[in-house]
Amino acid sequence: MGSRLTSLPEELLESERYERLKVVFLSIAFFLIIAGYTLARELKSSIFIATVGKDFAPMAKVLAFIVLTPAILFYSKLVDAVRRYQLLMYCAAFFGIVGLVFTYFIGHSTIGIQNTNANPYRVFGWLFYFFVEGYSPFVVSVFWAFANSVTSPEEGKKSYGPMVAASKLGGALSAGFGWALFTWSVQFKEIMSGVALHQLVLGISSAMIALVPAIIYVLIKKVPGRYLHGYEAAYRLEKEKGDEETGPTIEPKKHSKRDGVLGGLYMILRYPYVLGIFGLVFFYEMIDTVIGFLRLSIGAKHAADISGLSAFFFKTIFISHVAGMLVSYFGTRALLTRLGERLCLLIMPLLSGIMLLYFMLNMSEWSLILVCTVLKSIHYGFSLPVRESLYIPTVKEIKFKSKSWIDAFGSKFAKASGSTFNHFSAGLGSALFLPAHAFLFASLVGLWFIAAFFLGRRFDQAVAKNEVIGADLD
Repeated sequence: MGSRLTSLPEELLESERYERLKVVFLSIAFFLIIAGYTLARELKSSIFIATVGKDFAPMAKVLAFIVLTPAILFYSKLVDAVRRYQLLMYCAAFFGIVGLVFTYFIGHSTIGIQNTNANPYRVFGWLFYFFVEGYSPFVVSVFWAFANSVTSPEEGKKSYGPMVAASKLGGALSAGFGWALFTWSVQFKEIMSGVALHQLVLGISSAMIALVPAIIYVLIKKVPGRYLHGYEAAYRLEKEKGDEETGPTIEPKKHSKRDGVLGGLYMILRYPYVLGIFGLVFFYEMIDTVIGFLRLSIGAKHAADISGLSAFFFKTIFISHVAGMLVSYFGTRALLTRLGERLCLLIMPLLSGIMLLYFMLNMSEWSLILVCTVLKSIHYGFSLPVRESLYIPTVKEIKFKSKSWIDAFGSKFAKASGSTFNHFSAGLGSALFLPAHAFLFASLVGLWFIAAFFLGRRFDQAVAKNEVIGADLD
C-alpha cells in the first residue's frame, strides 16, 4: 500500500510531462499549418482575380463544392486504410509538394501571373483556387481530427486555448510578413519582381506545410501510446472492434454502416448531433461568405495592382490573427473551464448577431472591415476550438469521415449558398440591399443559436454518462 502511494506522485509527474509534450508538438504542427495556410489562402483571391477575374469568384465557390467530391470519397477510403497520424502526414506532405509545383507555374510566362489577360479560360487560376480550397478539409480539418482523437474532454479545456494561440501566432507572423512584403514591393522591384514575390510567399507556405509530417512523426515517437488514447470510452470501443490503430483483437473486425466511403455522410444523416455540427459550420461560413464578398469588392476598388490587392488581404487577416491569438490565449481556456462547452457554444452566435447589427446600422466600409476582422478573430480564436471539442466523445468515423464531409461540404455548400445570395442581392438594387441582408443575417443567427443550445446539452450528457456518440451502430 505504501509503495503504491509513493509511486502516485511519480506517475502524476510523468503524466503531466507527456501531456505537456503532446501539447507542444501539436502546437508546433498547428503553428506551421496555419502559418502556411494563411499565406496560400490570401494569395488565392488575388491570383484568381488576376488570372480569371473578380466576377467569377462566386462561381468558383460553387464549383469548388463539386470538384472536391471525388477527393472526399478517396479520403474516406484512406481513413479505413491507414492510421490516424499517418493520414495527417500524408495529407500535409501532398499539399506541401503540390504547393511547390504551383509555386513554379506562378512564374510561367503564359500560365502564371505574368500573363495579365484575365479571362475565365485561364485553367491555372481555377486549379489554384480549388487546390487552396482543399487546405481546410484535408489539412486543417485532418489536424483537428487527429488532435480530437488523442485528447480527452478535460485535456481539451486546458490545451485547446494555448494550441490555437500558437496557430494564431503562426498566422499573424505569416500574414504580417506577406503584408510587409507586398506593401514594400515597390522598393523590391529592383531586386525581385511582383511575380517572384508571389512565388516566394507560396514557396514558404508550401515548405511549412511539408514540415508537418516530421513534427507528427516525432510526436508519435516521443509520447508513449497510453497518453494518446484521448476519450477513453472511444478508445476502448475502437480496441474492441479491432481498429488497426490500437491493434487487432481475437475476433475479426466488425463492419457497420459507418464503414466505407459514404460512412461519414451516413453518420451526418443518422445522428442529429453530427448534423448539428454541420449546422454550426454552415451558419458561420455563409455569413462569412456574404460579408467576405463585400470585403473583396473594397480591396479590388482600392488596390492599384495584384501586389496591392495581396497587401490589402494580408493586412486584414494579420489583424484578425493577432486579435484571435489574444482571444485564444487569454479567453478560450478560462471560458471553457468556467462556463463549459454548453454556454461557450452560445457566445459566438450572440456576438455575431451584435456585430452584424452594428454593420447594418452603419453600412460603411470601415464598419464592414471591422465586422470581418472581429468575427474572424472570435471564430478562429474561440468558437473553432469549442466546436472542435464536440468531436471528442464520438467514434473515429465521425471524427475523421463525417468531419471531412462537414468541413468540405458544410463549408463549400455554405459558400455556394452565400455566393448565390450575393449574386441575387446584386440585382435587387440599393433600396432592397439592407432588408435582404438583414433578413438573411437574422435567420442564420437565430438558427445558429438554437443549434448551439441543443449541441451543448447533448455534449454534456454524453460526457457525464461516458457515452460514445455513434457507437450504437455496432
